[in-house]
Amino acid sequence: MGAGGTDGREVLFEYRAIGAVVRVAAIDVATGTEITVMGPASAAQSDLQRLALSKLKARLAALAAG
Repeated sequence: MGAGGTDGREVLFEYRAIGAVVRVAAIDVATGTEITVMGPASAAQSDLQRLALSKLKARLAALAAG
């Protein structure tokens, strides 16, 4: 689990290896909004984190738009 930030928001990341894949959860601390992505275990952690963060930003924007 790690902590990162985007636009001044605190985001937690959880990594769980499941066989040949890694499940990455990104959680916005302020709202409790959580998304998950899966990728190959051979992928760089930074790439998976960037993908999860991008998906979380999209989810937060969709929630803000109504």
